[in-house]
Amino acid sequence: MSASLAGPRPDNRRWIQLLLGVASMVLIANLQYGWTLFVQPLQAAHADWAIADIQLAFAIFVALETWLTPAGGWMVERLGAKTGPKVTIALGGVLVGIGWGLNSIADTLTMLYVGSAITGIGGGFIYATCVGLAVKWFPDRRGLAVGVIAAGFGAGAALTIIPIEQTIKSSGYAHTFLVFGLGQGVLLFLLAWFMRYPAPGEAPAVPSRKVAQSVRNYSSREMLATPVFWLLYLMFVMVSASGLMATAQLSLIAKDFGLDKMLLLGGSTVLATALIVDSLANGAARPFFGWVSDQIGRETTMAIAFTLGGIAYLLLGQFGSNPWMFVLFAALIFFTWGEIFSLFPSTCTDAFGAKYATTNSAFLYTAKGASALLVPFANMIKQATGSWWSVFLVAAAMNFVVVFLALVVLKPMRRAQERRLASAVAV
Repeated sequence: MSASLAGPRPDNRRWIQLLLGVASMVLIANLQYGWTLFVQPLQAAHADWAIADIQLAFAIFVALETWLTPAGGWMVERLGAKTGPKVTIALGGVLVGIGWGLNSIADTLTMLYVGSAITGIGGGFIYATCVGLAVKWFPDRRGLAVGVIAAGFGAGAALTIIPIEQTIKSSGYAHTFLVFGLGQGVLLFLLAWFMRYPAPGEAPAVPSRKVAQSVRNYSSREMLATPVFWLLYLMFVMVSASGLMATAQLSLIAKDFGLDKMLLLGGSTVLATALIVDSLANGAARPFFGWVSDQIGRETTMAIAFTLGGIAYLLLGQFGSNPWMFVLFAALIFFTWGEIFSLFPSTCTDAFGAKYATTNSAFLYTAKGASALLVPFANMIKQATGSWWSVFLVAAAMNFVVVFLALVVLKPMRRAQERRLASAVAV
């Protein structure tokens, strides 16, 4: 029977699934990266809502988008490779539509928080399922595959930044929440029924030889008992917090620099230009650094990326009042932050095996939720000092500390774990 009649060839199947995962991630990208466009319209429509109170909705979204991902991962693995991804993605799409629909009619902060919570749960189910898809289908190119999936989330918002901004201007933020929420939810629901994980023996049997991978599959309970996991968790929190400060506060930073309404390119404001470039940089970082880590190792790649990230915060604080420098250095921040979403899931699966990778990676991803709780402190630091410079200093310091931990603590700790496993297998 010809290949055309038998269906896609085995290696093509995983690339098709990867593309479906990317499309799903694109459809939830602006839930996070487009949020900053809604903050000031929400505050203008509700004069008694403080900016910090509105930003709490963002923190709730990020917290639940991450903290409940293990439930999504458990659901996928409980339902099985064929059914699990379909049901979980479809449910996520329904929740996304409901969440932004509630945001569109929210006349109290409580309702805004409920809408953000529902959106976060739906987005988290989709995120966890798609990351699991990458690590299971691509043991031989794990960093690259997870990076491509994560790029959909990081760069996908670039497709909708200007439409969202223009729709808010022409029809208001409420109409924008409703139209984009329902549209994305419906598309996710439809895509879900084409997605699945590999059947036994369908993915390549030989993992990468350039990156050490565990010979044992740890259950989530076993993983949570290891010091390697908690070190990864701490590192994830620190880098994620620094990046979320920039993601959530970018419009406010631009406003304080006097750039939020300044036109830069083709009638687009400095802020809108920066958001588009940032989304592209954020997306490009994920497959790029994922591929690099497949070649030279996860910890070395972390050290390179986070060193550049720390420098980027300092450069933005020093030169960000210039519109072109604002766009450039904000993009560098996003380029050296976005790769955490390819490096950390890949490292987690390398260290703890692929069998329970969806749930295990989801547990690690909850670190992003913990880091979201630190986002309001950026506003507090800014209010206390009257400048964003102190916020940039804190963010830079967090990146430099993680560089130290990656090279001096994590790398030797992982080697020791691998030696213990090798000794146990030999016995």
